Amino acid sequence: MNAKQTIVLRTRLAFLSLFIFGLVIIGKLIHIQIFQGKHWRQRAKEITLALRPIPPTRGSIYAQDGNLLATSLPFYELAIDPCVINEKSFSKQISALSHQLNSFYGDLPAQTYQTLITQARAKGKRYLLLNNKHVTYQEKQQISQWPIFRDGRLHGGAIFNKIEKRFKPFQELGARTIGFINKEGKGVGLELSFDTALRGIPGKALYQKLAGDNWKIITDSSTKDPIHGYDIITTIDIHLQDVAHASLLKVLQKSQANYGVVIVMEVQTGEIKAMVNLSKVGNDQYKEVYNYAIGSHGTTEPGSSFKLVAMLALLEETNMQLTDTVDTGNGKHQFYGLTMRDAKTNGYGVLTIQEVLEKSSNIGLAKLVDNQFSVNPERFLAYIYKLGLHQPLGLPLKGEGMPLIKHPSQSSWSKVTLPWMSMGYELQLSPLQVLTLYNAVANGGKMIQPLLVKEIKNANTTLQTFQSRVLNEKICSDSTLSKLKTMLEGVVERGTASKFRHGFYQLAGKSGTSNKLVNGKYSSATYASFVGYFPVDNPRYSCIVVVDDPQGEQFHFGGQVAAPVVKEIADRLAGKDLVSAPAVATTSTQKTTLPATNQVCLPQDWIIISEALQIQLPASFPTAATTWIKVIPDGKHKRYQKQNLGSDTEIPDLFGMNLNDALFILENRGITVKRQGPASGYITSQSIMPGTTIAPGTAITLYLQ
Repeated sequence: MNAKQTIVLRTRLAFLSLFIFGLVIIGKLIHIQIFQGKHWRQRAKEITLALRPIPPTRGSIYAQDGNLLATSLPFYELAIDPCVINEKSFSKQISALSHQLNSFYGDLPAQTYQTLITQARAKGKRYLLLNNKHVTYQEKQQISQWPIFRDGRLHGGAIFNKIEKRFKPFQELGARTIGFINKEGKGVGLELSFDTALRGIPGKALYQKLAGDNWKIITDSSTKDPIHGYDIITTIDIHLQDVAHASLLKVLQKSQANYGVVIVMEVQTGEIKAMVNLSKVGNDQYKEVYNYAIGSHGTTEPGSSFKLVAMLALLEETNMQLTDTVDTGNGKHQFYGLTMRDAKTNGYGVLTIQEVLEKSSNIGLAKLVDNQFSVNPERFLAYIYKLGLHQPLGLPLKGEGMPLIKHPSQSSWSKVTLPWMSMGYELQLSPLQVLTLYNAVANGGKMIQPLLVKEIKNANTTLQTFQSRVLNEKICSDSTLSKLKTMLEGVVERGTASKFRHGFYQLAGKSGTSNKLVNGKYSSATYASFVGYFPVDNPRYSCIVVVDDPQGEQFHFGGQVAAPVVKEIADRLAGKDLVSAPAVATTSTQKTTLPATNQVCLPQDWIIISEALQIQLPASFPTAATTWIKVIPDGKHKRYQKQNLGSDTEIPDLFGMNLNDALFILENRGITVKRQGPASGYITSQSIMPGTTIAPGTAITLYLQ
């Protein structure tokens, strides 16, 4: 073989070697791809690093007094990385750890836990979820002290996956108003409406991806802590929320109604103190499922509570007096071929304008409205628009329903629309809209937007405050307002809600009952309501109660089923709030406790008491018959000082005086007296500030205990 042939042979052998080597490489790649691909893809996943968000802690929702309505509590899932545990510790303590797991979770035998962990360690598995059960922070602290785990995060292998859960300490109270939000960002109530403030800003950190699509945080310089969510402070009074909830629930269970609503608002501020929405979910079972107070499903024909609007329009448009009369006939009247009926079978006959509202005569009001506005119904609608009832209230609470007010330009308008609209049909309003109107009457004609959230806070720092916004500075003239108040007081004193008038303080309001539309036709199912305010002489709260389709004749009308709830709430508030802190412009009378000896009396009275109790009076004790004295405890002794009751033309300071003495003084000064509290006792506060000049017809309310 010559040199040339040798070179050719060697070249061919080299190419053959390269070819064979290439085949080996390709074969190896095919083997890895097909037979070992799953293994190496899994290994690639296990060593993947990525910057991932650190979820922030969601802010809390508070009642006005600081009670928690909703907060986030940390819970944990327990997993283990068995590969970081050294051999000596593992073999010595794995049995003890397995028994702890069995004792704590109670689902698997200790031997099973030991087998699972040992097998995971043998396979090099870096992540093993030990149980799906969520443990509390306190339990996490205990688990951290178990065998093996007590060696710390790097050597003990315990992995705690933090999971935050929303917790409502008062459970069902206000649950629908508080609301919820899910992982997809969908929800309801305050949780959704204030989600931007509550949710916070995520941080970020480097995570290592482990088997089972789990991630383990690696703390380093790239870690950025999250900014936790802000807290919101609501106007809700949890005590009043509880009272309203219990009162409504009792009526709903008795009447087996579909759902019920209660809203309590503070008159001057518009702050919502309670909002209850209870839906029937089973026999005698009611839960907060939907917000009928503001939502579209609760936006319906209000019935007779709307008669206040019709009466306002009539009084503003005419010179009508409350003593003027209208003939309501025998209880039936034809309007353009359609028959309207009154609740009283044989009719009311001739009624005064005041009695039309007190007795809730459909015919009387409809005749007046039709006579005045039928030629120009837009004029009637102008009053509705002025009150803002044609548009939502613009609450920061998502899900507010859209009111419906018909217009003559629409095909659904007919000649009978106006008379039926006057009694609350052929239009739709939410309960909160109706309450806002009545609250304006109680508030001297000023209509304010309801307020549900007062502040957004970061710890103790206030970031944003919310105040009541005036929607209408004056809904009507002073003359009309005075007449409306007189009629609303008459509804409770003599009219459809007279059964629930109170002996010590007055309610004012209007009951409402409307038949519900079912499949386009009015049915026998009713929508019963009562809306009003209290106490009449100095309104502090307004309230609306709505009950949907109550069953039984004794629960048919709003005055039967809804008014009792308002009265019970008012009774509880009178005991809790109105006596202890009446809303009057005074400081010296705002005292809530009265020691037995801190009394105001005439000297002769105290001399008699002292002699009976063998109390030695000081030489300086005043003895003039016309001087009033205040007896004040001072340690083991007592001090006696003159009580200045002012001149006969001024309101006296009556704190500490018994009722009989106060009546004697006030009646001699020509002042009409009302009382709240027991029939006898001592005065704790008064509705007019001492020193105020007495005007003709002055009336004062005394609060006793």
